[in-house]
Amino acid sequence: MSMHLLLVEDDIDLAEGLAASLRQSGYTVDWVVSGTEADHVLQGDEFDLILLDLNLPGKSGLEVLQGLRGHKKPVPVLILSARDETDDRVKGLDLGADDYLTKPFDLAELEARVRALLRRQRAGEGQRVEFGDLALDAAARSITANGAMLDLTAREYGLMELLMLRAGKVVSKAQISERLCVQGEEMSDGAIETLVHRVRRKIEGCPVALRTLRGFGYILENARAA
Repeated sequence: MSMHLLLVEDDIDLAEGLAASLRQSGYTVDWVVSGTEADHVLQGDEFDLILLDLNLPGKSGLEVLQGLRGHKKPVPVLILSARDETDDRVKGLDLGADDYLTKPFDLAELEARVRALLRRQRAGEGQRVEFGDLALDAAARSITANGAMLDLTAREYGLMELLMLRAGKVVSKAQISERLCVQGEEMSDGAIETLVHRVRRKIEGCPVALRTLRGFGYILENARAA
């Protein structure tokens, strides 16, 4: 069964070329030209991956993304945008995008990123990890603490996922940066420390400890044993 992709792009020439290439690679591709149309389609159809432009008529790509994640839909999203400022990439990732590709891009790189996101999605399907009173549902991209859903940004979820999958083991800043950043980017030490601080506050009250090992990284431990 072929993977079902949604392409949201108002540049007709670009969209027609992308859709034709992806279909030739064996994907089923639906194409809409506005954020409003994307919202409508996403209410009824299920997709394996969304390719999302940001500058769209009717409703921006970021608004579409925000609505998608607000409804807890875990479908991978690859942003395609001419906006190449770091702030734009950070905002897209924090709102729940899984990757960000700046226009103009190489078609081979686009398809490689599509394959990588689909592989990651399949690998996580059905995976459930529990540690202390924390429970991670990889398919839904959600984490609960004491049964209550944690309100996490995409990067906070990504950090917690990494820590829980490696619970009891040291996770370095380099590993965090590699996991959370798109290709060719890095997170500064300060940005990682701020992210860790935010996550610590959100898991307060759980019997787990997120410890800093200076010079090495971070480790998620059972607080009762720490």
